[in-house]
Amino acid sequence: MRKFKAIIWLTGALVISPAVMANIDFPHLEITGVGEITAAPDMANIDVGVVTERKTAKAAKSASDKAVAAFIERLAKQGVKRDQIESAHIQLSPRYQHTKDKAPELIGYRAERQVTVTLNQLDKLNAVLDGALGEGINRIRQVQLTSSEQLALKDKAREAAVNDAKDKADSLAKSLGMRIDGVWQVRYRSSHPRPVMMNAQMRSDSAEVAATYQDATMQIRDQVDIIFRLED
Repeated sequence: MRKFKAIIWLTGALVISPAVMANIDFPHLEITGVGEITAAPDMANIDVGVVTERKTAKAAKSASDKAVAAFIERLAKQGVKRDQIESAHIQLSPRYQHTKDKAPELIGYRAERQVTVTLNQLDKLNAVLDGALGEGINRIRQVQLTSSEQLALKDKAREAAVNDAKDKADSLAKSLGMRIDGVWQVRYRSSHPRPVMMNAQMRSDSAEVAATYQDATMQIRDQVDIIFRLED
């Protein structure tokens, strides 16, 4: 029986509020403030890839390298700097044909390579995607819209969260016929801005992608928990 009671006590302890755990013995309010900023993205991170299949590993690698090199050259002509382009190492794998009652037959090789582009000028997104299509790239894995002002936007969202908590506290205190007498504790819940993720599987053209990003917005959200002291 003692063991059972101990388990009940421990379970109850898990749901005790932070204020009780901290032994706050004065009138107070525990408020969660939320701030959200909406902004238009001005950057894009693009992940594209090329998959080629040839009879030999050498031919598959050569075709992949050629497509990637042509794409990078086109990006350079569009003003994209080399340090904004990352090309992953190539992956080669054999391809087999499986026939019932027969040993697997080697029929060729598959080469895969990925290229990531950080585009600082969003108005070039259409041209970059069109360039990918025209240079042998046959996979657009992901288009991620984001902002070059993320740190400043994050600061604004945090400030909005604090102001939201203060407004809520003032309103509640007024309803209770009391007044706020300072802040006793702040618990900040750090969060990260969420970029706009676009479904960009390879299509015959980039029109659908363009229509999606032109009106896109991103939300930067932040949250803070504040314990306000109330006047006795």
